[in-house]
Amino acid sequence: MERIIILIPALNPLPSLIIFVEKLLQLTDKVIVVDDGSDEKYKVIFDRLTLLDNCIVLHHLENKGKGRALKTGFQYVLHHEKTARFVMTAGAHGQHSIADLEHLAESSKVFSDGIVLGVRSFWSKEMPALGYIGNRAASMLFNLLFHKRLLDIQSGLRIIPKQELTWLIHVPGEQFNYDLNMLVAALHRQVPIYEIPIGYARLKKNTLMHYDEVGRTSETLQQIWQTFLKQKKVK
Repeated sequence: MERIIILIPALNPLPSLIIFVEKLLQLTDKVIVVDDGSDEKYKVIFDRLTLLDNCIVLHHLENKGKGRALKTGFQYVLHHEKTARFVMTAGAHGQHSIADLEHLAESSKVFSDGIVLGVRSFWSKEMPALGYIGNRAASMLFNLLFHKRLLDIQSGLRIIPKQELTWLIHVPGEQFNYDLNMLVAALHRQVPIYEIPIGYARLKKNTLMHYDEVGRTSETLQQIWQTFLKQKKVK
């Protein structure tokens, strides 16, 4: 398998992130975690991650948002990981299982010329009906405005060819809206976007999940519309 770097933006992560990264290092030879200005009490988690072989921890002194954290990681890969072929982005709060990442990594053997999205199933006892409805609404609006049918535009589990990072670091969006802007920019550049089914969408109860792609449906719908309007103005 060609070399894949796993990139995880993290804000105030749980200790379980350490175990997750340890397991990921059995799949890849490099994991990059971007500490996006986490509170001081989470420093011990990042210190533990720093001690892991082949885990790189990058730090923002203050919270800058998921989009900026991803771009920080992309810039590191461009400057320091010359032999990398792909970057896989994943969540820090248990949104994705090891099996999900393994499955998506396998897809890079076939879909190596574009961005691959891990498409989650929203039919789960853990997922409120509104989660399913919101996901479908976002997909339908995106298709209506940008003429591309994507089943899970909010998914943060993605594989990106390294050569695409040179323009992705310039895509606007510092917060979670960067995920959407990435897809729109890829369409404009005629970069293929593929979708691979993975496991169920996960939403842990009684847990504060930063960068959560499930609970932001209303903001996502607004962002799709705002992005479309900006595109029309540019034209």
